[in-house]
Amino acid sequence: MNPIATASAKRYLPWVVATTLFMEQLDSTVVNTAIPAMAASLQVTPLSLKAVVTSYILSLAVSIPVSGWMADRFGTRRVFMTAIAIFTIASVLCGLSVNSPMLVASRLLQGFGAAMMMPVGRLTVVRTFPKNELLAAMNFIIIPALIGPLLGPTIGGLIVHWLTWRDIFFINVPVALVALYLAHKHMPDYKEENTRPLDFIGLVLFGTGIALLSWLLEVFGEHKLDVTSASVLLFIACALLAAYGWHARDAEFPLLRLALFKIRTFRVSVAGGFITRIGVGGLPFLLPLLYQLGLGLPAWQSGLLMMPSAAAAMGMKAIAARVLGRFGYRQVLTVNTLLIGLTISMFTFVQQGTPLYVIVTISLCLGFFNSLQFSSMNTIAYADVDGTNSSMASTIASSMQQLSASFGLAAGSLITGWFLGDLPQSNRAAITSALHHAFFTLAVLTVLSSFTFWTLRKTDGEAISHANRKDEESGD
Repeated sequence: MNPIATASAKRYLPWVVATTLFMEQLDSTVVNTAIPAMAASLQVTPLSLKAVVTSYILSLAVSIPVSGWMADRFGTRRVFMTAIAIFTIASVLCGLSVNSPMLVASRLLQGFGAAMMMPVGRLTVVRTFPKNELLAAMNFIIIPALIGPLLGPTIGGLIVHWLTWRDIFFINVPVALVALYLAHKHMPDYKEENTRPLDFIGLVLFGTGIALLSWLLEVFGEHKLDVTSASVLLFIACALLAAYGWHARDAEFPLLRLALFKIRTFRVSVAGGFITRIGVGGLPFLLPLLYQLGLGLPAWQSGLLMMPSAAAAMGMKAIAARVLGRFGYRQVLTVNTLLIGLTISMFTFVQQGTPLYVIVTISLCLGFFNSLQFSSMNTIAYADVDGTNSSMASTIASSMQQLSASFGLAAGSLITGWFLGDLPQSNRAAITSALHHAFFTLAVLTVLSSFTFWTLRKTDGEAISHANRKDEESGD
């Protein structure tokens, strides 16, 4: 790629990827608040539309592992633009759905498009920016991933209130058209000359295992399955994933190259990030319950209380690079993970009568620390990964992030249900107490993940943060 193209890519690529990531993240959460309206329109029960959410997640989980191979085979720009087109067409089909089967099928197609966008966009950024510039680029791109899930419930509620549930999907069209134009003009097209063959056996083993596990996590809290059936299916899912692990050891071109976990920085980022995201991933589900069921706030006010975290996340973007440049990845990730756990635990003190400014302060701290955490974890993963393995590293990281998000949602739901017992959700004192227990449990889990980051060395990640530290030392 020539210098002019490189300058153009560096200028516009972060915007392209951030725009599509925001569209995907917003869409994945905005649907939840529209389920009752969808059910009324399609003349089905709200519970039956749970498949609208699970089908999207299942499609993501199964499709992400092949994204890296497709990018290497067909080129990053072509795959990325195709993914946007598929996502947009599927969004229109969702808005035009006349029954629930058509809506579920459209969501499956939409999930496939989203699975191509996330890892391929990140892969293109990793290949475009040198490691000493990667932190700033990733720091910019990660903001939509933080604010999308927070704004989703609020925007969804407003759209359903003022317009129709179908407009939730139609708003993707103008955003996608802009992203397609920018990607066509400015996105580099990286393509491997000698593409590895697709591991079909690995795809079947891993895809089936991860899909079954994701589905179980989504439905387990609804008690649709008896314990015996759930246990058998869980065993089958784990057996399929174990079989993939065995298969990947000897495969010449595995779907996911597990040998990358021998790289310490990559291993710590993915493993530690997996545990951290479980604790953080349950909050977008638990906090609205606390505000609405526990505190009795209306849905619109509950949504507004989620927004300080988004504002703080954007504010952290301005200083994250300097913080990492001065203190290094090990110290930042270890201490910041502890701070996240402490902040989550502060929600155990929120109850009726708690001043709103206290809740806003806690939310600001949460968004501030989360932003630094995700920027750090998403960049240290590539600190010691060479260019030939960047697509594989991006695929593995994206797959694990998707799975950890499912675990976080399931964990929050299960812990709350366990402590609530048979008491009705209309009992504010009972639901508040159960949610407090869930917050405390997730906080402890988050704190424990800090020990994983302590295994980093002080010099790990210097290739990424070195430029920022030099600026600090020179007084810039």
